[in-house]
Amino acid sequence: MADPIDFYTPDPTVRELLATHPNLSLDVLSGLMLDGVPLTAIAEEVGTPCWVISADTLRKRAAQLLGAMKGAGLSVSAHFAVKANGHLAVLKILAESGMGADVVSGGELLRARKAGIPASRIVFSGVGKTDAELRLALEEDIAQINVESAEELEVLSGVAASLGREIDVALRVNPDVDAKTHAKITTGVAGNKFGIPYDEALGLYRQAQALPGLKPVGYAVHIGSQILTMEPYRAAYARIAELVRATRAAGMAVSVVDCGGGLGICYRDEGAGSPQALAGAMRSELGDLDVRLAIEPGRWIAAPAGVLLASVILRKAVTGGEPFIILDAAMNDLLRPSLYDAWHGILPLSAHDAGLAPEAAAIVGPVCESGDMFARNRQLPPLQRGARVALLDAGAYGSVMSSTYNARPLAAEVLVDGDRWSVIRPRQSVESLWASEVMPDGVRVEA
Repeated sequence: MADPIDFYTPDPTVRELLATHPNLSLDVLSGLMLDGVPLTAIAEEVGTPCWVISADTLRKRAAQLLGAMKGAGLSVSAHFAVKANGHLAVLKILAESGMGADVVSGGELLRARKAGIPASRIVFSGVGKTDAELRLALEEDIAQINVESAEELEVLSGVAASLGREIDVALRVNPDVDAKTHAKITTGVAGNKFGIPYDEALGLYRQAQALPGLKPVGYAVHIGSQILTMEPYRAAYARIAELVRATRAAGMAVSVVDCGGGLGICYRDEGAGSPQALAGAMRSELGDLDVRLAIEPGRWIAAPAGVLLASVILRKAVTGGEPFIILDAAMNDLLRPSLYDAWHGILPLSAHDAGLAPEAAAIVGPVCESGDMFARNRQLPPLQRGARVALLDAGAYGSVMSSTYNARPLAAEVLVDGDRWSVIRPRQSVESLWASEVMPDGVRVEA
């Protein structure tokens, strides 16, 4: 598995983490820098916890991914997976970099439109779209809906017919290919809730031809997330290529293959998925089909662009064991370590702290849950009360998964662009947590 914590290999050092994160540097006076901005300056003015994301990294990674596709001779429609990071500023930057949007809810669809992404560049995926969401997609006239079941196909046809509309649909196929990633983020194995069983896809495609309001255009596949090797992709794409040929042999047209996303990054020392290798897998398995290809990257684009800043509330000594370093960030801010046992690099903001000899420590948050832990047995400088740290690779599945559990307001968000920075979401006030709550008549509230 690529993502879970591994207690048996040495942690990367400060220098090693900096080497794998080119947007970060350590200045002897200013401390940890994201692009041209000292992160301490943001922490001092905005406070912690605080999300910080690099506009330059978003642009560069979008360009690298699109360039890899072009370099392989592929004409590819790229749709950023909004579930990875849905901030309007992020979506706007990526739209200007040539990305459309892959959405999985009506809310994400409206976010993408608010950010200026044309409806013609939006694909709607997801296993459980409501009638209202399908109506919205039809009324917005988006590019494509990826249908995940026979039942959804019938519902969509009914909604489309009631509106007198027609929409392009692709059938999302479950190819029964194991992506060899964490069990909670694999989506292409038989038994997962996602997609149409491979052996049923051709028959359902034939049925879709006869349903009003639908224009079947092809197939979609997405086998999971944080994928680091190309073998699972090649296996899945080969199965889809067979399906395309069989569909055409049955006298039906296929013009689209949506290749999904899932390309992984290097959180620790596991290496990273290569856009060039992905483009090569797509070309070798699908390049001779004369179809329009699509991809839906999320994590690979956004994760390395962001960090979560936190401060040490206190250092709790443990007799005969590693100390607990208690941060003001918690699982309600960054859920991935608690949810997936995910590993995130942690770097001190202070150059002085970064130079100290490391020790083993448990890095935890203040939430009242034993699972509120970012790292165990992590080799870090001896962090004291008031020290500040950055949790790395938090630009994807970070702020979007935040909650206000334990009545903890949502953290502020900051965008760095070169040597400038600006707040793109102020810290939520405590009062706003209950501002929309209504006290029913007859319930007394003591002042």
